[in-house]
Amino acid sequence: MLIPYNEFAGLFKKAGFEVAEGQYNLFERYAALLLEKNAVMNLTAIVEPGEIAVKHFLDSVLPLKFFEIPECAALVDVGAGAGFPSVPMAIIRPNIRPTMIDSLKKRVNFLEELTASLGIEARCLHLRAEEAGQGELREGFDVCAARAVSRLPVLCEYCLPLVKTGGVFLAMKGGNCAEEIKSAYTAIKTLGGKLENAVEYSLPTGDGRILAVIRKVSPTPARYPRRQAKIAEKPL
Repeated sequence: MLIPYNEFAGLFKKAGFEVAEGQYNLFERYAALLLEKNAVMNLTAIVEPGEIAVKHFLDSVLPLKFFEIPECAALVDVGAGAGFPSVPMAIIRPNIRPTMIDSLKKRVNFLEELTASLGIEARCLHLRAEEAGQGELREGFDVCAARAVSRLPVLCEYCLPLVKTGGVFLAMKGGNCAEEIKSAYTAIKTLGGKLENAVEYSLPTGDGRILAVIRKVSPTPARYPRRQAKIAEKPL
């Protein structure tokens, strides 16, 4: 279900991460459960063991190389899907306290089964991001991470309301999105954020990535996030 330990550990070591055998066993169990459940529900189009190792697991943890998440940080993963990036991050950094939210109940059920199987203490919540941002989770997290396809102005409105003042939003994007980042400046400022860094890097496959590090410098105005239809109709 996953490439052998020596190959997997070598892949991560080249990126600056040490993976113990116990951690590898968790990744191996993760891959097995992902493929088992993927046979009956749509979790991923990536099913080859080497691609799972690189495009799911390594891709999820590479932001930890460029941004040091504080010890015992409360992290929320918006649109967590199959658990990327928060579950691989929690395997590599067991002191992270993850909360995963997703709008689809069957994916939340998978996340609950996954984290229980891996022994990871996590909250898995069936919520829409805009509901979470206007509810009790609002401004409750040190870090928000999202590995999502939404354009950054939209993603910022879903994610920044969940971050405490002083915390960060880590937006994981594909390469060639410099213009997209520029288009998000108004949204970032309006929602109480400031672009702190935009790090360009590549996976071993050559696929380009950008990590946008957005610092929350002031509280998000109470009117945000708006309803999903309004966000889609008129992005900030």
